[in-house]
Amino acid sequence: MEKVILISIDGMRPDGFLNCGNPFINDIMANSTYTLKGRTMFPSVTLPCHLSLFHSVPPERHGITTNTYIPFARPLNGLFEQLKLAGKTSAMFYGWEPLRDVARPLSLKYSAYISALAEEHVDDRLTDLAIDRINKTKPDFVFLYMVDTDEHGGHGHGWMSEEYLNCINRAINNVKRVYELFHDEYTIVVTADHGGHDRSHGTTMDEDMTIPMFYIGPRFEKGKVLENTTILDIAPTICDVMGVLRAPEWEGVSRA
Repeated sequence: MEKVILISIDGMRPDGFLNCGNPFINDIMANSTYTLKGRTMFPSVTLPCHLSLFHSVPPERHGITTNTYIPFARPLNGLFEQLKLAGKTSAMFYGWEPLRDVARPLSLKYSAYISALAEEHVDDRLTDLAIDRINKTKPDFVFLYMVDTDEHGGHGHGWMSEEYLNCINRAINNVKRVYELFHDEYTIVVTADHGGHDRSHGTTMDEDMTIPMFYIGPRFEKGKVLENTTILDIAPTICDVMGVLRAPEWEGVSRA
């Protein structure tokens, strides 16, 4: 069964992806099954959306509707837990501390956190760490979370500003680095958690709710456009690619 690298670019709107000026976006679309019209969950906020991504249920089921984590009212395994049950090794590299709660304690073999407020271009450093770890131990699943697009681009200067587009450009450069090194060994999934407008997000506006998603690997037809897909579909798809059972409570649909 295949190994997977999941890359989440926080706050990346589809039109931001298309207009960031990075020529590698054409390679991503040509080599993936993808959508530029995917839907995230409401509220379109980072922690609720990522919890929905990893647990394949909407916020009304997992119960987190803000960026403050609270324990689930009913236990529910997420992707990391299902992979651990199947004997898979997982790694996580992230630049926003509250995201630690997408993984239950002891479900990760490796992890690294660098605050986006601690240094510039933290996405580059996190990508360096992920690349180093993959080269050393080849984890079965790697989650690389890029925060600069949201923190410094969207909130700092405004969605679709020059600075925001520059942050996406740098993020895509990091996707290219990962792709060129590992696409022969790993299926690569690239997504956003939400979009944004002005200098905020969290509403039901299309600018906040519409996200791009890309699946690159032998299980996915190159250049195929997905219809009617949501962020809930990512965890079931990854489980199918990796040959791991999905949790029975999950609501998403596998695209593999």
